Amino acid sequence: MSRRTRQVSSGLASAGSASGGSVSTATTSAGPAAGHAVAGSAAGASILHQPKAVWAVAFACVIAFMGIGLVDPILPAIAADLAATPTETEMLFTSYLLITGVAMFFTSWLSSRIGAKRTLLIGLALIVVFALAAGLSQDVESIIGFRAGWGLGNALFISTALATIVGAAAGGTSSAIILYEAALGLGIAIGPLLGGLLGSISWRGPFFGSATLMAVGFIAIVVLLKTEGPRPVPTRLSAPFRALARPGLGILAGAALFYNIGFFVLLAYTPFALVPLGLGSAVSLGLVFFGWGLSLAITSVWVAPLLTRRMRRSRVLWLVLPLLALDLVAAGLLIGSAVGLVLCVIVGGLLLGVLNTVLTESVMEATDLPRSVASSAYSGVRFLGGAIAPPAATLLADGFTSATPFFAAGASVLVALLVIVLGRHHLARADGGVESALDEAEAIGAGDS
Repeated sequence: MSRRTRQVSSGLASAGSASGGSVSTATTSAGPAAGHAVAGSAAGASILHQPKAVWAVAFACVIAFMGIGLVDPILPAIAADLAATPTETEMLFTSYLLITGVAMFFTSWLSSRIGAKRTLLIGLALIVVFALAAGLSQDVESIIGFRAGWGLGNALFISTALATIVGAAAGGTSSAIILYEAALGLGIAIGPLLGGLLGSISWRGPFFGSATLMAVGFIAIVVLLKTEGPRPVPTRLSAPFRALARPGLGILAGAALFYNIGFFVLLAYTPFALVPLGLGSAVSLGLVFFGWGLSLAITSVWVAPLLTRRMRRSRVLWLVLPLLALDLVAAGLLIGSAVGLVLCVIVGGLLLGVLNTVLTESVMEATDLPRSVASSAYSGVRFLGGAIAPPAATLLADGFTSATPFFAAGASVLVALLVIVLGRHHLARADGGVESALDEAEAIGAGDS
């Protein structure tokens, strides 16, 4: 996903072995469009002609990524039905993201000891149980707790899904990556839409729907993913924490923490800002954030590689982070306009897609650490930023004005830019080097999960 030529490295073979399959070596040219062509021609097989096990994992990936925005359209309904304050309701995001972030530090340690299939199934089982429990809850405090369990399951599943698809896919690594990218984009876009449609019946609907779909995914993986493969080399428990001491990785993780505050203010606080403007129904909010998710997916897959082919990653960040800050400030200035605020949400999605991919791609190249370790360390820190943002936004709105959270989010994104600029001398490695096809997909997956 950059200027450089992608080559399938020996790391792909180990990823395939860990997931119970083999990975053929191939070379893909820069950019997803070229990669898509290679998938069909070099491999000599259609991307659609995949083993059933691959489709089972891909389906579960769609549902897992849907969980990120699923509750967005029903936040006002939960607040009204359970007599909860906006800040209490925003804790549904905080508990989910906090536990996801903490768990990310340990997922590589666990999966390297019990194998990818078992890690996938444990993650799916946790999501089913806690999504069902959230739908049966009678108070917001219970939902907050169950969303935390959901976040743990999601971290376990997402951390191993990619390696599983790569190991089992036919048609080479490129085909596997395309499927993973497609699942990710579909999940991010469909989550708010499904949440809105089911939420129009009851706010409990999205929780029950997720539990049902994930249960189907669990059964499909049990039945169709036959092999566990050889046991991978164990990862040390302290590896992600020690990784943050590397200057390049530490700088990028710190920048991502502040950037993610802006991300989740836009995602989690905007529904409450839209309610007074006549867009408080679950269906209306679902459609708005369907547009947001679709925009994010498009720029993540197509626009980010276009930019990184023409300039260094750090320069892309220098360009797009200020644009996101301006978009958030514009949202604050247009707080009284439904059309203006919705437009800011859509534009924000376009910018977030680029930033997610480029930031995490940079992490993959910033050190010589194993990709799973670097990704775990980075994801753990950035999700903590996302956990802080939703309740902080509603507290700022209560203490000042409804526009204040957007202004604060814009300032936070500028802090992320400042961290990148001041630490630029440590990011030279992130701007160069050879990136494997699996690393590219990890960058997309970790950046948008």
